[in-house]
Amino acid sequence: MKYRTIYRLFAPLVKALWRIEGVGTENIPETGAILAANHTAFSDVLVISAAAGRKVRYMAKKELFATPLAPLILALGAYPVDRRGSDVSSIRKTIALVEKGELVGIFPQGHRQGGKDPRKTEIKPGIGMLAYHTKAPIVPVFLSNSRMKTGIFRKNTVTFGAPLSFEDLGFTHGGREEYASASRIIFDHVCALGNFPDEIPADGEDRDGGESV
Repeated sequence: MKYRTIYRLFAPLVKALWRIEGVGTENIPETGAILAANHTAFSDVLVISAAAGRKVRYMAKKELFATPLAPLILALGAYPVDRRGSDVSSIRKTIALVEKGELVGIFPQGHRQGGKDPRKTEIKPGIGMLAYHTKAPIVPVFLSNSRMKTGIFRKNTVTFGAPLSFEDLGFTHGGREEYASASRIIFDHVCALGNFPDEIPADGEDRDGGESV
């Protein structure tokens, strides 16, 4: 089943169940960009794609491709990553997709952090590395609702900020320190889009099924 068919069938349902409001979709470049978002739940990938109105490619743990869900996951545009170590092939795949003009979604936090203040969570250097090697626009994306965790039957707002350019990220020669610094710059812009509740509920560990990408 092709992505367009899946989107036409399921996007209206996803938008209705998750009560999605997309803000700033005009900030999404037509080709070759990375969406960098806070990560709150497994359903984030569906919510972002539905709000963007375009196909967004995501990494997904390789174990999912050995399950009956594999055809659907592939049709949705996901591609495998081995999360137990440094998966060079998935990094190269991501760079190639962006260079071909596709839209790729990345979660700088690495894992779901549902119910937590994203400003206080750890950020991985991967998004900075991808920004350096692709030199593509990086669109900060913030997912928010009253519980800081996307879920059905409550309003979920997806805000797309102005793209960050390669020059915005302070690169000179690359390397881990610059990747980490760029990742922090990117995620600070993500959080700057947030409409935080006065008190963020302490949900404890995220209990949604599935795995972050």
